[in-house]
Amino acid sequence: MAQRTFWKGYLKLSLVTCPVALMPARSESEKVRFHTLNRKTGHRIQSRFVDAVTGKPVPDDDEVKGYPKGDDEYVMLEDDELDAVALESTRTIDIETFAPRSSVGWIWYDTPHYLVPDAKVGEEAFSVIREAMKRTKTVGISRVVLYRRERAVLLDARDNGIVLWTLRYGDEVRPEKDYFAGIGKAEPEADLRPLMDKLIKTRTKDWSPELATDPVQNELLAIIKAKQKGRKPAKAPPRQVSEGNVISIMDALKKSLEPRRK
Repeated sequence: MAQRTFWKGYLKLSLVTCPVALMPARSESEKVRFHTLNRKTGHRIQSRFVDAVTGKPVPDDDEVKGYPKGDDEYVMLEDDELDAVALESTRTIDIETFAPRSSVGWIWYDTPHYLVPDAKVGEEAFSVIREAMKRTKTVGISRVVLYRRERAVLLDARDNGIVLWTLRYGDEVRPEKDYFAGIGKAEPEADLRPLMDKLIKTRTKDWSPELATDPVQNELLAIIKAKQKGRKPAKAPPRQVSEGNVISIMDALKKSLEPRRK
C-alpha cells in the first residue's frame, strides 16, 4: 500500500519549476512494537521530563535546548534563535549542483524517499529534469528541511520518478582508511580461487525482498499469536554460531561445496 504524502513543495532547476510530493520509501509500521507496562496493574507507563536536581516534572513551556560548555553549565538557545539558522524556504528543492552518479559512495546515503509530480500540470517539467539526469548519468544535490532539520539531499532519477536520499553530514562519516589501512594485503593462493568462485556461484541468486526478511520479527509474531490463543509459546531452537577456528581454508572450502544433507 502506497504511503500518504508527508511533504509537498516545489522542485526547481534554474527557471524550471514543478509541484512535487514526497513519501518515505521505507516503512516500519509492520514492525513489532511494545509498550512499557506496570506488571502489577497492566497499565501503560508514562515518560516525563523531570529536573535532574529537584526531581520535579518540567512543564513544556520551560523546556529549552542547551549546549554544554562545561560541567553542569549550558548555553541556552531559544526556539526563535534555532529557527533563524534554518533555510529561508522549507518548501523548495532547488538543484544548484550536479555530481556524477558513480562518484557518490554508498556510505553517504541515509534515508530514501520517493519524489513524484504533485499535479498533471507539473509532469512535463518533472520529466525534463528527470530525463536530463538520466542522460548525463548525474545526480542532483540540494538542501531542504525534513523532519524539522535542514538536510543535504541527493536526487537520483529512477524509472518514471526520482528517489530523494537524505545525505549524512561530513562529520558523521569516519574515513575508511582509519580502519582498513592496517589490514594486510595477503593474496589468496591460486588453488583457492576456483573453489571460492564455485562456492559463490552455488549461492548466487537474483535479489528479492525475501533475502532481507527478519527472522526475529517472525519469531516474535509467533510468540504473540500463541499467547493471544492462551497457548504456551514454543521455544525456538538455539541459533548455531560458528566458532570461526578454521584450520585449513582449502578443507573448509571443499567441505562447504559438499552436497548439503537433509
